[in-house]
Amino acid sequence: MRTALLSADQIQRIHRASLSILERTGVVIPHTDMLSRFHDAGARVDHSAQRVRIPADLVERCLAQAGKQYTLYGRDLTRTARFGQGARNYNSSAGQASWVDTVGGARRYCSLGDVVTATRLADALDGITVAGAMADPHECDVAWRAVEVMATQLRHTTKPIAFWFHNRASARFINEVILALRGTEEAARRQPPCNPFLEPISPLRFPFDGIDLLYETARLNLPVPIGPMAQMGVSAPCSLAGTMAVENAEILAGVCITQLVQPGLPVCYGGICHAFDMRTTQMIFSGPEQALMGVGMTQMGKHYGLPVYVNVGLSDSKRPDAQAGLEAGVTLACAAAAGADIFGHMGICGVDQAASLDMLVFQNEVISYVESTQRPVEVSDEAMGLEVIEELGPGGNFLDHPHTANRFRRELWFPRLLDRDYYQAWVNAGALSLEERCRKTKQRLLATPEGEPLDAVLERNLMGIVAAARKELGKR
Repeated sequence: MRTALLSADQIQRIHRASLSILERTGVVIPHTDMLSRFHDAGARVDHSAQRVRIPADLVERCLAQAGKQYTLYGRDLTRTARFGQGARNYNSSAGQASWVDTVGGARRYCSLGDVVTATRLADALDGITVAGAMADPHECDVAWRAVEVMATQLRHTTKPIAFWFHNRASARFINEVILALRGTEEAARRQPPCNPFLEPISPLRFPFDGIDLLYETARLNLPVPIGPMAQMGVSAPCSLAGTMAVENAEILAGVCITQLVQPGLPVCYGGICHAFDMRTTQMIFSGPEQALMGVGMTQMGKHYGLPVYVNVGLSDSKRPDAQAGLEAGVTLACAAAAGADIFGHMGICGVDQAASLDMLVFQNEVISYVESTQRPVEVSDEAMGLEVIEELGPGGNFLDHPHTANRFRRELWFPRLLDRDYYQAWVNAGALSLEERCRKTKQRLLATPEGEPLDAVLERNLMGIVAAARKELGKR
């Protein structure tokens, strides 16, 4: 299992290359106020071209002051996702445009009902730390969609949540939802339930709305994952090192943006670059290059002392099959061993082709398997059973000894979907494939009654905020 890709010297070479890119080539930032802030901070700004060339010392200052630890809290404050604190977290997709009800079946546009189903399932899956909406509901106007999706998720999970923020206007209503959830601004700042995602547009550009909404979310100190998706050979040079250098430059520019909005704002290093398949002309979600870049970008983010998010545990397959197991398992195991903080987005069918609850159930099993490979090994006389070995001696049988009965549940990982039965037992149970077991597990979990409902006062407040967002933002 690969835990390192880059040597210390190679990390420095990529770092220096990224600084050179930022200072010589620069980035495009189509935001007047942010351009002024960069100018005041010492960057060279071409206002007419919206081009910012960022000096190395400004990058270093912003890195030094960026928040490097934070925690997301669910509606239930005991359900958390901890970043920069040695924990591993897993999130289901924040939202896809299309939905697949049945593996191999037709795709359709996502609906708000899909947000309900996906959130309920993510709440029930023990491997998922952050419950993503998985659906970008087509029937909701994009102007207020994020507000509606967030309120819907809060009704159906007590975990932290993930969805797509849209712009500054709707972010103001999202702040209102968070304030209604937490009760006070101080509690809202201490216990964020979600975070906006700043996604640079490779190569070396930023979206106006992605920057602009941070002015609103910073009020509640919401952490900011920064995740460009530089593609090797398309929006970045056709080499692993060149792609990582561009990706790293874009993330460092994003760190500067967050700190110019609000010094100390917590950030997450989203090293989610990908390779590009020159045969299919499609991004590669989970080739061996993704395992390498997942490890390499984890090393780069940790070099800066930042929590790291990488796109691993995914698959180019459209169904939970052998290909998905190979791709999701290898890439996730490598990045987990390298020390990344969060992995995702789980539940995607192929390369952003659609959302699939069957795939999410499957990936939950992969997560459980990989997590078991990261457990510590107890090396004590009791664990090694030295007295038992002496007691039983040569030819002894440990199967019915109390030492085995007392320890096997903590020493062994037991699958819930993978098959280990004898052949005839498997046949007698229906000779089910892994896909069929995923489908049945999905159906069983969704048939289970939901957990803790929303407080009636909070429900009324959420309904009022969503209604206000529809009325105000729908006019724009």
